[in-house]
Amino acid sequence: MKRKNYHHGDLKNALIKAGIEILSQEGVGALSLRKVAGQAGVSHAAPYAHFADKQALIAAISTAGYQKIHERIIQVQEQYSADPLNLFVESSWAYVAFALDEPDHFKITFSGVVEKEKEYPAFVEIAQKNYETLTQIVSTCQQAGILNPGPADLMAVSVWGLIHGFVSLLLDGQISHIMLEQYTVREMFLFTLGQVARVKLDQAG
Repeated sequence: MKRKNYHHGDLKNALIKAGIEILSQEGVGALSLRKVAGQAGVSHAAPYAHFADKQALIAAISTAGYQKIHERIIQVQEQYSADPLNLFVESSWAYVAFALDEPDHFKITFSGVVEKEKEYPAFVEIAQKNYETLTQIVSTCQQAGILNPGPADLMAVSVWGLIHGFVSLLLDGQISHIMLEQYTVREMFLFTLGQVARVKLDQAG
């Protein structure tokens, strides 16, 4: 295989991409830095410039997934800062959209295969930042009467669980093809999200 030349930052991204491909196709047991190097077309020693071992690579993959979700949600926050209803709907949809656009990366991000999470501060930081952002959005929507009152952190878990459950069923092919022929993903999403809302979500958009 012809070796590829990458700039420093590009190499890390290439290794993450290769890791996602291997994990999605063969599982965590098949992952090794040597195999990732081969997939990326670089020397066997190259990954060690960024990752001490395969767990460090898995943590980086999950960190990148959380970061992509965060960036999407922040864009929605900026766009709908004065519109709590659309903020709630579109920030939730941003999570779904990432899962639909990058299903393999989404699944790995939330696979729970990162061991000893506290050893990877970047992973812990972005995961916490996403949760805090969701809690902030929930609090804003509670104040606007869109969501029921109560502890915002607990409501955030409920909203996240609802959306994540819907996405997981969708990606795992557990939603009947009859349903998928009858309704769009967006329609099913709005109905699902509406179970925790105090207003009709068809007003959004």
